[in-house]
Amino acid sequence: MTEHPFVHSDIEIPEMSLNEMLNQSVRTYTQLTAMTFAEKTFTYAELDELVKKVASGLVERGIGKGDKVALMLPNCPQYPVSYYAALRCGATIVQINPMYKPEELLHVLTDAEVKAIIILETLYPVLKAIETITVLETVIQVSLTGVSDFDQLLATPKTNAPDVEIDPRQDVAVIQYTGGTTGRSKGAMLTHYNLVANTLQSVATASEQTKLGEERVLTISPLFHVYGMTSAMNVTFHIGGNLILVPRFEVAEVAKIIENLKPTTFPGVPTMYMALLHYYKEHSLDFTSLRSCTSGSAPLPVEVTNQFNTITGTTVAEGFGLSEASPVTHRNPVNGVQKAGSIGVTIANTEASIVDIENGDVELAVGEVGELRIRGPQIMKGYYKMPEETMRTLQNGWLYTGDLARVDEDGYYFIVGRKKDLILASGFNVYPIEVEDVLYRHPDVMEAAVIGVPDSYRGETVKAVIVRREGAHLSEEDVIAFCREKMATYKVPTKVSFISEMPKTAVGKILKRELVKMEATN
Repeated sequence: MTEHPFVHSDIEIPEMSLNEMLNQSVRTYTQLTAMTFAEKTFTYAELDELVKKVASGLVERGIGKGDKVALMLPNCPQYPVSYYAALRCGATIVQINPMYKPEELLHVLTDAEVKAIIILETLYPVLKAIETITVLETVIQVSLTGVSDFDQLLATPKTNAPDVEIDPRQDVAVIQYTGGTTGRSKGAMLTHYNLVANTLQSVATASEQTKLGEERVLTISPLFHVYGMTSAMNVTFHIGGNLILVPRFEVAEVAKIIENLKPTTFPGVPTMYMALLHYYKEHSLDFTSLRSCTSGSAPLPVEVTNQFNTITGTTVAEGFGLSEASPVTHRNPVNGVQKAGSIGVTIANTEASIVDIENGDVELAVGEVGELRIRGPQIMKGYYKMPEETMRTLQNGWLYTGDLARVDEDGYYFIVGRKKDLILASGFNVYPIEVEDVLYRHPDVMEAAVIGVPDSYRGETVKAVIVRREGAHLSEEDVIAFCREKMATYKVPTKVSFISEMPKTAVGKILKRELVKMEATN
């Protein structure tokens, strides 16, 4: 592989905790704005005071080193405050999706042995519906409009704030639950060192463009998701930025925030870029404040990237990551060559290679498709209480991602799909992302997803699930004819269905497994 001028250089990663990293920022950016939520702002000094008070309150409630504290909150000031306060006690954060149902919540709370949960009061009925939980000792409710249990924590004198000694490489800061191949959710153990490393690695990808103490970061990606946690919260605080907290993505409200608060940075996900793009076509919207946009969590369709870049004058730098890697491993260079459809090059201090799918021990040549594996300081310690799954995923220092990818001669990586999503039609490999990229070129397609469905003749066949643009009259025949002009016959969908809304995760990733279930019940 040839050396490419845009490959990120390695950086020094200190042995420090997330708390020490925040303390550095508090000392450096004391009176600058750390957070904005609706009409309220908080300086770094105020953030520090809130963290210390809540940490003191948690200690009074019996929270100490090694205890698990769950956060079940939307993007709001109480999230970063609770996060850093629990870490200051030496506790481990367990991030919980606010969309969880009682059964899902029970699994995480029990599996992680959670001792305390900080939960939005409107979500409390979900917790109350669980009758069999025995590990949970403390419930702290948060209100965004009135007085709640959380205010009692804030009444604790900050002089009692703990300062527990942390071993950055060994002590787990966060247990991040991720979907398992068996359906069981797995808890990726991310140490303080993993998360400090990934924060510094992420900052290094845009160091030439970042203005310390001046960035305003539009934070819609959920903080309970590993992408929002690192690329928004931890990165913003490290560079002395203003974390603009938005609890939910409503495109009209986000448009107002962009025009009023003039964010400079936006770590978004594909569905957000799609929605903003469609909104722009119907309304006047000024994007000129945005200097740096990144996309993660799911592949960003090439056509969406091109259109968004054209209307905003910025360049969305697509990247790649996963919970087990804290999460960022790849990114297109912010000021360098951006290749259409690529997740970019490896970030600082990170190695990657493409290996055979069968055994995972033979490195493949440039351009060949295989499994992507990654090695670096951001790779998790392992899965919580799952040694066998850990051994399958972590081998000789490498994280085997389960993603199918290829690399070109310049070191740019291209994801072509998940191993489990690969469609084998009449003996040919069909990668859904290739078909989806074509579908997104059709002017009447709002969103698209491609899945494999059983076929008596081909074994599997390609099915497209589409959300039409409002007012469009797109038919199955139209879609198939459009695809036939642009790809090999074996890749062309033989079935097309139209739905009003895609099933998605809280971070906006399309849930293909739900589409497969829908197909099975039809």
